[in-house]
Amino acid sequence: MMMRVLWFASLALCSFAANASGGGKFSGPAAFGKTSGGEKVEMVTLTNKNGMVAKFITRGAALAELQVPDKDGKLANVVLGFDNAAGYESDANQYFGCVTGRVANRIAKGKFTLDGKEYKLAINNDPNHLHGGVKKSLDKVIWLPERRKEDPACSIRFAYTSVDGEEGYPGNVAFQVLYTLTDDNELKIEYMATTDKATPINLTNHSYFNLAGAGSDSVLDHKLFVSADKYTPTDDTLIPTGKIADVKGTPLDFTEPHPMRQNVETLIKTSAIGLDHNFVIKDHQKGKVVLAAKLGDPGSRRLLTVYTDQPGIQIYTGNYLKGQKGKDGKTYNQRSAVCLETQNFPNAVNEPAFPSPVLRPGETYRHTCIFAFSVVK
Repeated sequence: MMMRVLWFASLALCSFAANASGGGKFSGPAAFGKTSGGEKVEMVTLTNKNGMVAKFITRGAALAELQVPDKDGKLANVVLGFDNAAGYESDANQYFGCVTGRVANRIAKGKFTLDGKEYKLAINNDPNHLHGGVKKSLDKVIWLPERRKEDPACSIRFAYTSVDGEEGYPGNVAFQVLYTLTDDNELKIEYMATTDKATPINLTNHSYFNLAGAGSDSVLDHKLFVSADKYTPTDDTLIPTGKIADVKGTPLDFTEPHPMRQNVETLIKTSAIGLDHNFVIKDHQKGKVVLAAKLGDPGSRRLLTVYTDQPGIQIYTGNYLKGQKGKDGKTYNQRSAVCLETQNFPNAVNEPAFPSPVLRPGETYRHTCIFAFSVVK
């Protein structure tokens, strides 16, 4: 018990520098291959003054590599990815590192009604719609990398315009995502979107983390804390029932930090086959960035702290990873990484009691997520 307390002893003291621009440097774009349709895929690299490195590709505006120091200052890549564009186009890619949307997570039965009109979407997670569709979802398109004078030196902005009707969604939507790597070892993600027609928007980053190093055998001995005493229960197809329930007395209680193993093993025989649940962030206030979760690896002593202004965080323990080969020939076994997806609640467009995901003309969708890395001594 004492070790557990010491491991997260600084929990209440953690903070972040929201406006830290840092020194750092930007390099690229560099060639990263081509899609099967002949589109060029490029990579850009951010490096902060501490030597931490973040690499992004234009396909899906995806985080492809994240080099983070351990207790001895040794760098290791802590996110799953591939060595080339072909890997990201293959069946081995399970949304690694990408921007996910237009609507991340699930929409029940692939349909919703907005302003009296029903819209039908692809059923790609039978019987539901998942992560924005099948061909032109945001994870599969090529984003334009941009550098703006007003942006921090160690940053990259990606832009993509989704046309009216793309993947069945209404409205022409202009998306932007700004990644900033600060000298406080924080990866800050800022999403923005505008539309000319009412449409649901719910973006997230779908990085898979293993703080012992991508390709390590399991993530279940990582210690997890979630700043949530409630969650959204689901049916057997992982669609929320519309209720909000207490985590106390369930395998979803991470209000005290502890290894994920026992909780996940309890959930394996459920329809989620592990952790794949949306938690209701305790201190959420619209427009305010608050603590969402902490993840720690006892071996490397790397600690990841997640902050967001979104109402929920979906935690997914890589239950469908299948031993595929990834970056540098590493094998990604089942439950060898975990996703910490800050977002609105799943199926919110069909649940009036949930925070509305609908963006209307004249409004701007905004979402901030911060992945802050440190070392616990």
